[in-house]
Amino acid sequence: MLKEIASLEKGVVLLTGDARKLAKIFLNSWLSKGKVFLAEYLPFEIDYPENVFIGSIEEGVGFDGYLLYSLLSRPKSERVRYYSFISEHRDKLILIYEPKYLRDSLFRYALKDFVDYLIAYKRETMGMDKVDVYKLEEGRVVEKKTYVRRF
Repeated sequence: MLKEIASLEKGVVLLTGDARKLAKIFLNSWLSKGKVFLAEYLPFEIDYPENVFIGSIEEGVGFDGYLLYSLLSRPKSERVRYYSFISEHRDKLILIYEPKYLRDSLFRYALKDFVDYLIAYKRETMGMDKVDVYKLEEGRVVEKKTYVRRF
C-alpha cells in the first residue's frame, strides 16, 4: 500500500508520528514526476528543492500539491479553515505532516472525513519501527496494513 501512496496523482495523506523518512520518500516521489508543491514548513531535506515553495495556503493557487504541517495542533477555528481548503483542493495531492503520533485517536477529529490515507509511524522500544497504514473512505477504514522493521 505504500507504493500505491507514492504513485498517487491526487488525494489526502495524513502522516503522523514524526515520520520524516516516509514523508521525504513520498514527497520526492511526487516531485520527481514534475509536480510543484507549496509547503508551510519543510522539516527535512528534499531532492527537488526547485519544485517546492514555502508559504501559507492563502497563497496556494496553481500548485499540484500542498504540504501542511502540524494541522491538529492548531486551534479548532483555524482547523476548520484548513478543512474547507482541503475539501476545495481534493483534486490535488495534500500531505499533512503531523509530528505527534495519532492512530485510532484521529477518528475523534473532523479531519477523518477528508483523509484518504492515514500513516501512523511509531518507533518501538524493542528495537523496531512500526508503520500502520489505513485506507479511508468517508471517514471509515476500508483497508489496513502494518509494516514492521527490526533493527
